[in-house]
Amino acid sequence: MSVAAYEHNGAPVARDRFYAIACDPRRSVAVEACAGAGKTWMLVSRILRALLEEGEGACAPHEILAITFTKKAAGEMRERLDQWLEAFAGRPLEQLVPELVMRGMDRAAAEARAPRLQGLYRELLSSGRPVQFRTFHAWFAGLLRSAPVAVLERLRLPANYQLLEDDAEARARVWRPFFSAVAANAEASTDYHALVATHGRSQTAKALDDALTRRVEFALADAHHAVDEAVVPVGVMYPAFEGADSPEEVLLHDPAFRNALEAAARALGRASAPTFSQKGIELEQALTEGRAAGVLEALLTQKGEPRKFSEKLAGLAEVRAAQERALQYCAAQAQHAAWLHQQRMARLTRLLIRSFAEVKAAHGWVDMNDVEQAAHLLLGNSELWGWVQERLDARVRHLLVDEFQDTNPLQWQALHGWLGSYAGAGGRRPGVFIVGDPKQSIYRFRRAEPQVFIAAKQFVQQGLGGDLLNCDHTHRNAQAVVGLVNAVMGDAQQAGEFGGFRDHTTESRVSGQVRKLPPIARNAVVSADEGSGVDEHGALQWRDSLTIPRVLPEERLLQKECQQAARWIAERIAGGLAPSSIMVLARRRSRLAVLQDELRKLHIAVQQPEKNELNDAPEVQDMVALLDALVSPDHDLSLARALKSPLWDIEDDALVQLALRQRARPASWFELLQAPELPEPLAGIGPRLRQWQQWLAALPPHDALSAIYHDADVLARFAAAAPAALRAGVLSNLRGLVAASLELDGARFATPYALVRALRAGGLRAPSIAAADAVQLLTVHGAKGLEAELVLLLDTDAEAQRAQTMGVLVKWPGDAAAPERFVFVASERNPPACSMDDLAEEQAARHREEINALYVATTRARTELVLSAAAAARPNDQSWWARLEARCEPILDVAGAVPIAAPQAPASFGMLKLPALPALPALPAVPELTPSIERRMPAADTRASAFGQAMHRLLEWSLPGAPLPPAHVRAAGREFGLDAAAARAAATMAQRIRSGAGAWAWDAAALDWHGNEITLIHEGQTLRIDRLVRHRESGAWWVLDYKSAARPQHDAALIAQLQRYREAVQGAYPGDTVCAAFLTGQGELVTLE
Repeated sequence: MSVAAYEHNGAPVARDRFYAIACDPRRSVAVEACAGAGKTWMLVSRILRALLEEGEGACAPHEILAITFTKKAAGEMRERLDQWLEAFAGRPLEQLVPELVMRGMDRAAAEARAPRLQGLYRELLSSGRPVQFRTFHAWFAGLLRSAPVAVLERLRLPANYQLLEDDAEARARVWRPFFSAVAANAEASTDYHALVATHGRSQTAKALDDALTRRVEFALADAHHAVDEAVVPVGVMYPAFEGADSPEEVLLHDPAFRNALEAAARALGRASAPTFSQKGIELEQALTEGRAAGVLEALLTQKGEPRKFSEKLAGLAEVRAAQERALQYCAAQAQHAAWLHQQRMARLTRLLIRSFAEVKAAHGWVDMNDVEQAAHLLLGNSELWGWVQERLDARVRHLLVDEFQDTNPLQWQALHGWLGSYAGAGGRRPGVFIVGDPKQSIYRFRRAEPQVFIAAKQFVQQGLGGDLLNCDHTHRNAQAVVGLVNAVMGDAQQAGEFGGFRDHTTESRVSGQVRKLPPIARNAVVSADEGSGVDEHGALQWRDSLTIPRVLPEERLLQKECQQAARWIAERIAGGLAPSSIMVLARRRSRLAVLQDELRKLHIAVQQPEKNELNDAPEVQDMVALLDALVSPDHDLSLARALKSPLWDIEDDALVQLALRQRARPASWFELLQAPELPEPLAGIGPRLRQWQQWLAALPPHDALSAIYHDADVLARFAAAAPAALRAGVLSNLRGLVAASLELDGARFATPYALVRALRAGGLRAPSIAAADAVQLLTVHGAKGLEAELVLLLDTDAEAQRAQTMGVLVKWPGDAAAPERFVFVASERNPPACSMDDLAEEQAARHREEINALYVATTRARTELVLSAAAAARPNDQSWWARLEARCEPILDVAGAVPIAAPQAPASFGMLKLPALPALPALPAVPELTPSIERRMPAADTRASAFGQAMHRLLEWSLPGAPLPPAHVRAAGREFGLDAAAARAAATMAQRIRSGAGAWAWDAAALDWHGNEITLIHEGQTLRIDRLVRHRESGAWWVLDYKSAARPQHDAALIAQLQRYREAVQGAYPGDTVCAAFLTGQGELVTLE
């Protein structure tokens, strides 16, 4: 261990002094700490110290705000604090003093605070308001929930909204209205067709999708005039082309250019060499015909370089001058094309962002970008500063941010807007603690920017008078692993690829190992056992594409690499290493899927704990197919899948018989199964399907799905059919499907058809389950914050990153309030000249992030690090394998075959069931509160019900002072299955309600508060009020109930229901006046007396 591993404001410092500064809650501190240094330990220790402060520094638990980037990390910090406090509560005082000394207290202070520490757990449990552990998005969302209505209106956000953690559904829904808007706008249509003609439809879609991803940066840059001016016109960069309609016009018609080209044509035409004279003829013809491409072909190579002509050529100077003119034209043409691309994309992106906002408004959605923008406005706007400061100063005495290197510029600007007011000021201000490691910044695809950490450190030191600390001492890695990290990162730094790295030291006394498996050579895919694709006569072998999948050489190489890695892992487990001690890392999840299959073949427990799609699970696809067949009985293919699923396990022969029946009697399989004379095993299936179909029609999707699960014993059937190793995952996914039915549109107004569409559209995350003893398969991004005894790096010899196309280049310095430039780049191989420096910075940042990912991957290993690779098609001297393998010991004894133990599984499987209850005595009859399924079955008025629901939905989406957008009308029609005419009729009725006698209920100037679809609990019942408003002048609350039918005041049931609504609101506001009224489709306001 070396003292140099710790620094304070750039100078070496002793270890105890380092922690005294880091954990002192009275200081503002920025800590840069390496992997395994105990960043979270420091943060939680500082919280502990803050809770023990007395006098002016004392604070309540809820006045401490700790922010991180994932719910998991926030939960781990909360759990660590609880575990510490619980443990300290049971220890004697003499054992608590060293714990406080370890956290930077001097011994005298530690002895004085030890009794308080012993009782702190009880104190926190009784306080009722704990320490706040939040993610950035959760904290920002909390600010948004309490924001003034003016802020929501300024951001065009609904007052009642559903927070989208994943905007995939909103993005999927934006394209139809966007293309409708493009078709309706002549300029936008011209721009779009020009992009498609130049780059193709798929590349244009890629550019628009990337622009939508970076919509926040675009909006901020556009507001600061950093979009249209980001790419300058060609005349600014190249004055010779100023004023021309296109560079081609200058090349062919400008006297200076034309004279130079004609002189070159004459010089080449006089040459004795036939090839030279031919180029002279081609150049002259191109000038005569006005073909710029011909001019370039005569003077330049296909790579755009000047052609080489003999030094003895008479007039060579004229040829060289013409070539220089041609090169000027190429540069100008590239700049002009980039400028056109920038202008077209900017106009289309503005239209796309407006369409996206309309889609979100139509569905009442607010995404995480909206939350960040709202926080930026609230914390950085001087007009709102007093409101924000009043709340934050009262709630936050200590602000702590973990993993600060993952902060994006907008999040930092929001924080800076709040904390910046304290710069240079004394008095009561929050203590600030930020900790991170720029070497572990690998989330630029999520807009994280390492420069932000640098700007934040400067602010803490210069703005808040705080301290800067560096720690390069790890408590995790063995000596061999740390030695490898120091060597590789040092090499990168010496080569100019990296900066700011300092050699690490380690607390570990374990020597450790760094090793490598034999690399898979590229010729391994044509080994004799697999064949070369030709027969004994040399003819190509035919592949039946219906039964034999196409396997590319790269896939075969990957499979061989994974087979070797799986065999080696099996060896280590057979040697006594626990599977849970092994972690396999790869940069792409597809690599892990192949290894997972290979490990399962060897009956090795394996787990991918990262997020997976629920709809990717076969058992979920089976159940979705069943729902699809019940909702759309003509979908025979879906029904066939359901019949073959573990629900019935029908063999192919029975399905063939059903298909033959369909030939004899044209009808859907659903109808054919209703026949009474069907043989086994099809007998009895039809009536059961019919009953399930009735449940779906009568009950909410969640309730109907739960009833089907119970009736078919779904969990038991699928569990019995699943292998023992997969059973827990199958059951978890099936339960997740039921839970997902509640997430669809908040379980309000959901239809079975909408449920099927949502499930098939994807975007729903499968529930994660924890395997007790399994090999962990993770991407490098998913492994942040984790560690294992043995880490195997898979696929380390990857090809170099290729130049990107149709992307976005954002220049946003860490200390800037908004992006300085936002550039649409059609191809990084041919960027505009004005963006060359920005592109070079971006490529350097990507390269640094690649090295950061290598640092993260290697530092996950506590004791042993192992490399695995398959040779790349194009060698990459900067791959992980190239950087590491020379310093790793080879593994020469990988087993060719590993004995596979037979899986231990019970001969039969059965779900545990509770014993039947004994018969209960008869109870007196209770009046039926809810209609039975038969009575709730939709009658002939199903269309009228859908019409009424569409009207309600349009009124729910409506905003005061704003008309009903056509997009809302179309969306409501699609949701409830109405044609265009019926949807317009529903919109007309909704508009009558809004503009009739109750129009004041949508007048923002007349209201203090308003909300749609308000849920209240009253006397144990859940009530949902269509609209609740508070009149500004009278102060009275109004409960408003929409009715499409006329004269609701004559229906006693409707009056009783409205009366319950009024009583519920009166109970919530006992001293206020509460009125109630029906709003009818005829525009009437019928007041309840």
